[in-house]
Amino acid sequence: MTQQSTDAPPNASAFKAPTHREILTILGGLMLGMFMAALDQTIVATSIRTIGDDLNGLSLQAWVTTAYLLTATISTPLYGKLSDIYGRKPLYMIAISLFVLGSLLSGTSNSMYELAGYRALQGLGAGGLMALAITILGDLVAPRERARYQGYFLAVFGVSSVLGPVVGGFFAGTETILGISGWRWVFLINVPIGIIALIVISRVLHLPPLKRIQHRIDWPGALLLVVTLVPILLVAEQGREWHWDSPKAIACYVIGVLGLIGFVVAERFAKGDAILPLYLFRNRTFSVGAGANVVIGLGMFGGLATLPLYLQIVKGQTPTHAGLTLIPFTLGIMAGSIIAGQTTARTGRYKALPVFGTVLMAGASLMFSRLQTDTSLNFLFACSIVFGLGLGFTMQPLVLAVQNAVPVRDMGVATSSSLFFRQMGGTLGTAIFLSILFSTVGDNIRAAFASAVKTPAFQQAVADPAVQGNPANAPVLGLLRPGSDGGSLPSLNDSSFINNLDPRLAKPFLDGFSQSIDTVLLVAACIISVGIILTALLPELPLRNVSGIQGRMDADAADAAAAEVPGATAGATAVSGVSAIVADQAAVDRVDAEAAQGPSS
Repeated sequence: MTQQSTDAPPNASAFKAPTHREILTILGGLMLGMFMAALDQTIVATSIRTIGDDLNGLSLQAWVTTAYLLTATISTPLYGKLSDIYGRKPLYMIAISLFVLGSLLSGTSNSMYELAGYRALQGLGAGGLMALAITILGDLVAPRERARYQGYFLAVFGVSSVLGPVVGGFFAGTETILGISGWRWVFLINVPIGIIALIVISRVLHLPPLKRIQHRIDWPGALLLVVTLVPILLVAEQGREWHWDSPKAIACYVIGVLGLIGFVVAERFAKGDAILPLYLFRNRTFSVGAGANVVIGLGMFGGLATLPLYLQIVKGQTPTHAGLTLIPFTLGIMAGSIIAGQTTARTGRYKALPVFGTVLMAGASLMFSRLQTDTSLNFLFACSIVFGLGLGFTMQPLVLAVQNAVPVRDMGVATSSSLFFRQMGGTLGTAIFLSILFSTVGDNIRAAFASAVKTPAFQQAVADPAVQGNPANAPVLGLLRPGSDGGSLPSLNDSSFINNLDPRLAKPFLDGFSQSIDTVLLVAACIISVGIILTALLPELPLRNVSGIQGRMDADAADAAAAEVPGATAGATAVSGVSAIVADQAAVDRVDAEAAQGPSS
């Protein structure tokens, strides 16, 4: 499909940059959309067990999560590319509308299969909420000032991570609210928030029209991206249950690799119209940033996925209490983002921030790897603050570096790609680390039991009539009877039985889980250490002094002015240095060379 517009280029001199107050008003609408997506991740995780029980499909809960993850991940780069062509505002409003519609339908689900389908629709909207919000901010604010405002986005992420478990626990624990089952409000709460966000965005977000040049929608690339990511994400989510060497998993590997090969070929043919233009990888900042985002996603999302398990299994906390316990982590993120934003705005320098941030994250992971059954919460709080500070120093400066380094007409796809790589890293990290956890926990528990049976406290517990008379202790006592198979542990798919055991009998289970979680976090520290190297290799280019809109309008005006001179069309592309959406290969090569060198400030 090809579309061409003869619209005159917007007048760059007529553009009036928004004031600080206007930017804050626009940010309010953007943050409402981001808040829905960020809150949804934690609020659903807290209440999914209640939802599964009510819909008689607890065993299908993984597919509810997988459906959402698939569509959210796949749609993220699509939103970025389409917004570069058709504009940010309509795509952002479409993303909010899809998310709200998916939330409304999810709240009416009568089966887990229906819920999985509606969550997939919800994910289609979620893929654009975070990426487009950050891109719109890039349109409105110059890079040097942008970091100040990006802290608001991380604040939304932090607040939602705290509120999610609390609100989800409240809804899941309430039988009915206004005559509707309590768990349904986990999804229905998004409807009024989304409607308010739509109203605010429609009224306050006014972006100048884009100069549309000839372009082609990359349908083959979109299809092959789906073929690539669906099996990869499926095996990442389901591999532990399927087993990583099962026929299903191997089939996913093969299809994913074939899809990736086809995707690369399709993107080479699509050139500047590609969903993920390959020439962007010739830009050192983009390629190094992509690698750093994958590694940080692996360490951040994968490693931190085990901390709630530690709090709930080892410390016996409820999901709500576990969320509240991680408040220092949120405070660290907010503090780090504020410091990073102010430092970047005042100095114009940003490279040292992600380097220092990854050092803090690696150090905090090493600290976390010393967790034991009786570790105090104060130690956990200290580790959480350090890790949060590291994330605050790292996440937004990496996005800012990529936005600043690529041609302004590619800012949407570059921003969404950065978040896409981070999300892929997080998905793979979660799969890898949970596999490490559950593949080692059995042996660690057996070793802990072998040590515990020699202690007087454990022997007294086994001989205690009160312990023997409690049916909750039967799974452990059965392992200790003469002639029993001491290697057959109770199933750990449901760990709730541990909380009902006598504390002396439960301790080997808790020690085993602690040791496995330590192993996971030690591996996370090693992976994040690779991120230190990658962020150190990140080029530091002078920050542009104009917003994305102004830069794009200036480039369009330069193109139009040069085109008025006979035979100067090709030279106009070189002068602007930002035209990535072009039809001829010569122009693409010129943009590649410019992107590799980095734009001037």
